[in-house]
Amino acid sequence: MTVAGASGPRIALVLPGGGARSAWQVGVLRAIAGWFPRGAVLPFRILSGTSAGAINATVLAAHGDDFRRGAAELARVWADFRVGQVFHAGPVDMLRSGLHLALALATGGWLLPVPRALLDNAPLRALLARNVDFDRLRRTIAAGRPEALAISATSLSRGESVTFVEAARGFEPWERAGRRGTAASLRIDHLMASAAVPFLFPPVGMEGAHFSDGALRQTAPLAPAIHLGAERILVIGVRHRGAPRAAGPPPNMAEQFGFMLDALFMESMHSDLERMNRVNALLAHAKPGPAPYGMRHVDALLLQPEDDPSKAALLHQGAMPGALRSFLRVLGARGARGGRLMSFMMFESAYTRALIAAGERDANRRRADIGAFLGLEPAAGEAAG
Repeated sequence: MTVAGASGPRIALVLPGGGARSAWQVGVLRAIAGWFPRGAVLPFRILSGTSAGAINATVLAAHGDDFRRGAAELARVWADFRVGQVFHAGPVDMLRSGLHLALALATGGWLLPVPRALLDNAPLRALLARNVDFDRLRRTIAAGRPEALAISATSLSRGESVTFVEAARGFEPWERAGRRGTAASLRIDHLMASAAVPFLFPPVGMEGAHFSDGALRQTAPLAPAIHLGAERILVIGVRHRGAPRAAGPPPNMAEQFGFMLDALFMESMHSDLERMNRVNALLAHAKPGPAPYGMRHVDALLLQPEDDPSKAALLHQGAMPGALRSFLRVLGARGARGGRLMSFMMFESAYTRALIAAGERDANRRRADIGAFLGLEPAAGEAAG
């Protein structure tokens, strides 16, 4: 494929959260980057991310002047992941966490206060400090490659979704029911806040408030990209569109927690895509003239894993630290019943490499669709058929 030209529509990339499943996003991005010439700039003029997707979007934006390099940098980090790079997961850490929670609950908080979170994700902050070049990020955004990066987090103090935007030029901040967008000079705190999964990781204090995972109150995850002028939106999700599971025994705590994470990261995205499709249909049948309420047609393409990440997690569960496996088994993550939860928490290279490879395969299978959406011209001999 070759680039069709720089005068095409304004394309946004939206990366929802997904914990360890976000390695699949990296595989998709590495495949797409390989379709572009060496040294090609990022084809997405707007990037919007939440939770782990916010981290992927930030690294990609920091290398906006070289798409292949940005995708390769993401793959380098994800391919060598260890759980200990995200949160403390040693035997002493897991024992301390479990005992703290048990004593706090048993004594009603008299002996020990209820912990702010089950896990300590201080290692993630150190990992981001080593691998995210915020000075480079500011230079690439100032050069318009990309034009804007939007990172969403949830304000626990005000009970709203806040999107922090660093842009090459001024933009109009927005405020809607339960959500707003504001200008910011992005830093590690914004990424830590966006990825602070409730109960697992502690909230982050900044901007005079406390923030948690961006998906928590994000009712309109496509809105930041639309507010920033997107005409097309490529969404790289992490949910497998499989058949409903057969009825079985009542779900245990691990199964419910896994289901909660799946809903947290993707449910609002699917609902927002449905709303956008309805708006597009209404506009197609509207009378000529300005559309009401500033509505406009926006195209979207959703990419999702063809294979269930839960099954890959079960295949590689032996790679998890023993103390973490024991901790998850206490919650009921035994056998197939723990696959969904483990698929979000297994930051281990055996698993993340498998998802990167799956993302590349899935993207290459849809190369014609994705290429057409991005405005890539088929190379000689690459005609559909």
